[in-house]
Amino acid sequence: MRLRLRPVDTSFYDLFTASATHLVGGAEILAEMLADSADREAVAARMRAAEHAADETTHAIVKKVNSTFVTPFDREDIYALGSSLDDVMDLMEEAVDLILLYEVEALPAELSEQVDVLQRCAELTAAAMPRLQSMSSLDDYWIEINRLENQGDRNHRRILASLFSGDYATIEVLKLKDVVESLEAAIDAFEKVANVVEQIAVKES
Repeated sequence: MRLRLRPVDTSFYDLFTASATHLVGGAEILAEMLADSADREAVAARMRAAEHAADETTHAIVKKVNSTFVTPFDREDIYALGSSLDDVMDLMEEAVDLILLYEVEALPAELSEQVDVLQRCAELTAAAMPRLQSMSSLDDYWIEINRLENQGDRNHRRILASLFSGDYATIEVLKLKDVVESLEAAIDAFEKVANVVEQIAVKES
């Protein structure tokens, strides 16, 4: 095992945990946006606020790494993890914004399955971030995220098949496809987070 000086400061772990906690909240707001009774303007405003708060945490991570002499793991990995977490929030906010801007009236019921996947990924990621400090039981995290990403891929294909079945008007297909692609990209972004965590764990083992 590689010997290195480890700082006592837990600020990085706290910031990563805060960033992942933002994702849990963002996924919950995204789920609200799919409800038939949703006040979409209000939900979208809350999502913008959540995305702004997540950005602030990302900026805090960057500021912290730039001002810290000894970091808990490699600087490039800290940047990569912070950026990957931020990407997830950006993509979830994009999906909410598209639903609002496109004035989508009827959302396919299958979209809720993708949002369920996103919510589970967010919960797992929030639970995994504190474990970076001890690097314990993280393999279960990235294995489960990979399984969920594969499930998301299957859901994605089924949703596209439904969109192109002829049951939707062409303009609605174009609108919904953008939303569907944003959700798929958000799930893929969670896998990137898990890949960065795995990379960090391998380096630190």
